[in-house]
Amino acid sequence: MATDQKYVDYIIDQINHPAGISYKKMFGEYGLYAGIRIFALVCDNRLLIKPTEVGQAFIGKPNLAPPFAGAKSYFLIQEELDDHEWISALVKVTVNELPDPKPKKPKKKV
Repeated sequence: MATDQKYVDYIIDQINHPAGISYKKMFGEYGLYAGIRIFALVCDNRLLIKPTEVGQAFIGKPNLAPPFAGAKSYFLIQEELDDHEWISALVKVTVNELPDPKPKKPKKKV
């Protein structure tokens, strides 16, 4: 089941982050970004936050689920998504712990 665009819009509306939240469609699902850092996936209408030590400490005992078969597990966020302050705080601590993406190498001209 593919993710519904309305669900992605709802998630974006729930999260307040200084860098702003954006998304990119990826392989029929969505990646969520705070600035240049990808911090979550939305797959099959499920919000999956990248696991970090600080995020785990914030959540306590997180539910884990892979975005697709064979992938590593992420934090599965369900009822907590309706709590605007809670989800915004989780995203903030998660993004602060994630490294910046590595710069892309320039393509060689033929």
